[in-house]
Amino acid sequence: MRNALIFDDISKIIAQPQSDWRRLAYAVALDLGGKLAAGLVIGLGIAVGMALAG
Repeated sequence: MRNALIFDDISKIIAQPQSDWRRLAYAVALDLGGKLAAGLVIGLGIAVGMALAG
């Protein structure tokens, strides 16, 4: 009976979910996409402001 319990513990440790690299890649891509969009909006705002001023 004791060996069965040890085997159950070992199988639970092995079956634990490992880090999901897709979730990390998605988070990094979403962060970079947000920064790119913000940069484009700021750049267009500056360009329109300079066009109106000048």
